[in-house]
Amino acid sequence: MKYRQPDPDGVDSSQEPPPGSSPNPGALPTGSRVLLLNATFEPLAVVTAKRAVVLLLSGKAECVEESPVVAFHSENLTVNAPTVMRLSRYVRVPYRRSVPMTRAGVLRRDGRRCAYCSRRADTIDHVIPRSRGGTHTWENCVAACRACNSRKADRLLEELGWKLAKPPKAPSRAGAALVLATEPLPAWEPWLQAAA
Repeated sequence: MKYRQPDPDGVDSSQEPPPGSSPNPGALPTGSRVLLLNATFEPLAVVTAKRAVVLLLSGKAECVEESPVVAFHSENLTVNAPTVMRLSRYVRVPYRRSVPMTRAGVLRRDGRRCAYCSRRADTIDHVIPRSRGGTHTWENCVAACRACNSRKADRLLEELGWKLAKPPKAPSRAGAALVLATEPLPAWEPWLQAAA
């Protein structure tokens, strides 16, 4: 069965759009991201919408949340774009001792909010500066705005009279999908927060 994206004008989406035309803003591209949960509702991975529909049609997964946008259709079938899917059978995940730490991962873990002032963060900061023996680990890195990062420089929080609202920590294995996924969608938040 061949799946293709619908076009409200009735034009086959497999053809190139005419020059100067804009793509349909309501249509969901086939590469859209879907949060895949294990049978236990634990976040497992992020897959494309096309892969999610294949899992759905093969009976290997069920749709937990879907978008109102019709993403795929054939002659006999129309499928709305899934946003969260759950596997029908439990999949054993190989044990991973720790989640690799990255700048993007720290920003996502902290919701792109500065740990010091709660404004939008665009960089990360070492709570204990590396020049003073701090490590480059989940437990010592927080999201920070450039102003706070510059003001803190290589000083300790005690020297500035600053405090963290909550201590930074490595994400749980279940919450790793949040860290490793590219920009989580709002529909994923309840599932990711439950697993964190």
